[in-house]
Amino acid sequence: MNLSEHYNALFKKSSELILSENYTIDSKINDDSDKRFGLTLLVRPNNEINTNIQAFLKELKKAEPDQYYYPNSDIHITIMSIISCYEGFSLDKFNISEYVDIIEKSLVDVNEIQIDFQGITSSPSAIMIQGFPTDDSLNILRDKLRENFKNSSLQQSMDSRYTITAAHATVMRFQNKLQNPKRLIEVIEKFRNQNFGKFTVDKIELVFNDWYQREKNTINICDLYLR
Repeated sequence: MNLSEHYNALFKKSSELILSENYTIDSKINDDSDKRFGLTLLVRPNNEINTNIQAFLKELKKAEPDQYYYPNSDIHITIMSIISCYEGFSLDKFNISEYVDIIEKSLVDVNEIQIDFQGITSSPSAIMIQGFPTDDSLNILRDKLRENFKNSSLQQSMDSRYTITAAHATVMRFQNKLQNPKRLIEVIEKFRNQNFGKFTVDKIELVFNDWYQREKNTINICDLYLR
C-alpha cells in the first residue's frame, strides 16, 4: 500500500464530508458508562514530536475549542490491536504471559523501526498525524504477529475492524458539533505537509486500554524492546 496515496484519499473524502457537515460526532468520549476495553501493542513518539504536535493542536483549538484533544500522554501509534475493545473484556480472564511470549517471538530479527511524522490527514470523525515508516520493518513485525497469533490458540481479534497498514497518530476527535467546518479544514491545510519529526522506536508497549487510550484507564502490562 502506498501510504501517501492512502492518506491523501482519506483527507479528500473526509474533508468533503466535513465541509458538507456529514461528519461523525463521537458520543461516547465523555460517557462514564463506556466500558470498552482491549489489548493493544503500541509505540509513542518522543517529546520533541509531541511538542510539535501540541503546537498544531493549539491552532486547531482556536478554530474548534470544544473538541476532544489528545494530551501527550495519550498520543500513540498502534502497532497491532491484539484484542479490539469490547464491553466486558477483563485481564483476569487471560494468561497474559502467553501473549507476551508470542509478541517476543515476533520481535526476533525485526530491524530497527523508524517513523517519520509528515503532514495531517483526517477521517469523518478525527484528525490524525501522518506517520511514514522509513522501511518495511513495521510491516514485517505486523505480519509476524498475525502469523504467530494465528498459529496459537489464544483469543485475538487482529484486523477484525480493518487490516492495519498505516502508522498514523490520532490527535483530535469530534465530540461536539463543529463551529466552523471551513475554518477547521483551512487550519488542517495549513499544516497539511508539516514536518513533525522522525523518531526511532526504542520500546513497544503492551497495554490494557480503553477505546481512546486515555492514560487514566491504561494499564502498562510490559515494555518490549527490539533485539
